[in-house]
Order: sequence, then C-alpha cells, then structure tokens
Amino acid sequence: MRRAIYPGSFDPVTNGHLDIIERGCKLFDEIIISILINPEKQPFFTVEERREMLDEVVKTISKGRCAVRVDSFTGLLVKYAVAQQAEVIVRGIRAISDYEYEFQMALMNRRLEPGIETVFMMPAETYSYVSSRLVKEVFQLGGTVSGLVPPLIEKRMKEKLNQG
Repeated sequence: MRRAIYPGSFDPVTNGHLDIIERGCKLFDEIIISILINPEKQPFFTVEERREMLDEVVKTISKGRCAVRVDSFTGLLVKYAVAQQAEVIVRGIRAISDYEYEFQMALMNRRLEPGIETVFMMPAETYSYVSSRLVKEVFQLGGTVSGLVPPLIEKRMKEKLNQG
C-alpha cells in the first residue's frame, strides 16, 4: 500500500488543498491529511473544528479512488510519517517562493529520514494563488471567498465570525 502524508494547517481548508488531495489519490492508495498543531500560531479554527470540516469535505474524494483520513500531529513531520508507516510526504507548490522553502524542508526531511520521499504537486491553475492565509485575510476584511473554499467552509467561517 502506498501511503502518503499531506501535512498543513488547513486553517481553513481551501479548494486548492482539495485539488491536491484529489490529484494525490491518483498516485497513492491512502492519503493522511495531517493537521500540524502549532501552539505558536493563533488559528481561526481549532484543530477539532478543522478535523471535523476536513472529514466532511473529503467524503466525496475518498469514495473509491483512495482512502483518505484526517489526523493531527505535533513535532517533526518525518517522525510522524514513520509512525504512520507512510512512504511519501505530499506538498503543494503554488509559486517559486513556495518551492524554495519546500525544497529546503524536503532536503532536511531526507537527511533526517532517508526512506521518506517528498512529492511536490501543483494545484490547478484556478487555485495557484489561493492560500489559507490569504483566504482568511480577504474574509476578515469583508471580501468574498466563494469559489476559493468549499461551501461548508465558507458557511463555518461566517458562523465563526458572527460568534466573535
């Protein structure tokens, strides 16, 4: 079984993330969407909220193509990947600036755990500029995020904003 880890904050999950997951399902038997718990950041959604939303929006992806599950982790990604018996780390690349950072991380991960490969995937052109950070910023300033995130995520973002 070819198992891959797709790590990220997913705060919130975007259509670009889902595009990478769908593309990854063509290559791997199982993808573990792994939410990085970073206590230094102030997330828009809690880890539990992100897990719940990811579980919901990936249901249609995981039907038949590959197994998709959602998890969370702290610490070194490669240690987590070994514990999950994954062979590959999937990273989405939108621009050259992403590549430079991701390339350095991939080389460090290879040094720490040579048995785990990193695969870079580009999202569809439609989502090549979309990031969780940008989506949150546009949303919090009153802009529309329709088409950038699944409808469920947009709804949950509106609910969260109205709570505060």
